[in-house]
Amino acid sequence: MKKILLSLLLLLSTVFASQFVAAAADLEVNTPAISAIKGSMQARHGQLGAHYASGAIGLTKDGLIAVRDANVVPLKDRAALNSAVAAENADRANLYKEIATANGHPEWQLEIQSTFAGRWIDKAQGGWYYQGASGWVQK
Repeated sequence: MKKILLSLLLLLSTVFASQFVAAAADLEVNTPAISAIKGSMQARHGQLGAHYASGAIGLTKDGLIAVRDANVVPLKDRAALNSAVAAENADRANLYKEIATANGHPEWQLEIQSTFAGRWIDKAQGGWYYQGASGWVQK
């Protein structure tokens, strides 16, 4: 019984801490590093946009992107797609890290990433895919 209560308290503290971080962190903070990352992501978005629309890639529940259906991409273009997805995920990870650091709380990185995951999905265009609780869902 003691272990169950301890586990429940730990779970609740994690949930409340995550909500506090999302409310307390300035997610719109801007530094030169953040601007550079956003610029890189914006430049890449033109390359990725058609792949979101075709369903080849989708938004993951952890704030990244993933190749969802490589079969809709011609074989000759798959390596470039994989490279663009890897670059996008590296930028996203760096963005979350830089935002946490700019807020003076590098330990908030995972909570900031989780908050952005929801934001990316909310802002996704109709027809794009995202990971739901039971797998890929088309918006």
